[in-house]
Amino acid sequence: MHRTGKQTWVFPSSVGITSTGTVAGKLEGEGPLGTLFDIAHEDDRMHHDTWEHAEQALFDEAANTALTKANLSPTDIDLMIGGDLNAQLSSFYLGLRPFPIPALGAYSACATICESLAIGALAVESGVSNRVLVGTSSHTSTAERQFRYPTEYGAQKPPTAQRTVTGAGAAILSAEDSDICIVSATIGQVTDLGITSPWEMGAAMAPAASATILTHFEDTGTSPKDYDLIATGDLGFIGHDILMDLLHERGVVHTSNFTDCGMLIYRKDQPEVFAGGSGGACCTIVTFAHLFRELRERKWRRILVSATGALLSSVTAQQNDSIPCISHAIVFERRDS
Repeated sequence: MHRTGKQTWVFPSSVGITSTGTVAGKLEGEGPLGTLFDIAHEDDRMHHDTWEHAEQALFDEAANTALTKANLSPTDIDLMIGGDLNAQLSSFYLGLRPFPIPALGAYSACATICESLAIGALAVESGVSNRVLVGTSSHTSTAERQFRYPTEYGAQKPPTAQRTVTGAGAAILSAEDSDICIVSATIGQVTDLGITSPWEMGAAMAPAASATILTHFEDTGTSPKDYDLIATGDLGFIGHDILMDLLHERGVVHTSNFTDCGMLIYRKDQPEVFAGGSGGACCTIVTFAHLFRELRERKWRRILVSATGALLSSVTAQQNDSIPCISHAIVFERRDS
């Protein structure tokens, strides 16, 4: 591994994606990508007594699905890296407690999956781990009472709000040959333009996405034309429009290949999706189930995925602090055998 520019790690061995597991909630399973997820539940409670226990089960399901598809057991994994939106990363740690594997909890809010992929690729590339399992989860009802109002309150949301995706995704990284590889990772910096409303996640996160994507281009000497697709993680429709404006202001005119996972996860006519999806699982399950499928089916060869996270907490939101945000970007390539 070596660094290019100020913020980008390059993995010469091209760390492979051995397998993935994706689990979705009811509304996500009814969306345009619903048939692509490995598991789609018909009930977000999943017969558990609390929303938090349901999310822990989502994480466990995603990890076990990835292991099963790769014909591996937990003892074949050297390291687990991941996180969620709950305090103390409880879904990650409690959901994976049956696994006798060293674990590193990560937190970049909704950008956690790209942070985990970057650290996991670094562990494989350096040789300290042969196989690394990375993953994230989120649940609309656990996130609402962490950051806004409990779902049971029935609080009215403005059109700028985004729906936290219910789901979980996991991927196994290794140095083994694979049809999809991680080529590089650009580590984002904290960006804060003074947004204070927890209902304005797209507006808060778009500047962080812009900063990371522009830095990636500068570090690697690339431009949007070098990628078949550039996907942000959780900006939704409003945040995506703001990102386009920010990039155009910086002279980036080729933006027809940009999209956002929060725009892809739901149909606009689905109930209570507002400005689109967000959450720790949003970028994860869209990337692993949909974007990877398009790579494998040869629609694309190289894509850039830049997950976006708003780094607020229940305390900072109640104290009217502005919302710092971060975005980490990963380059995936299809490798033909």
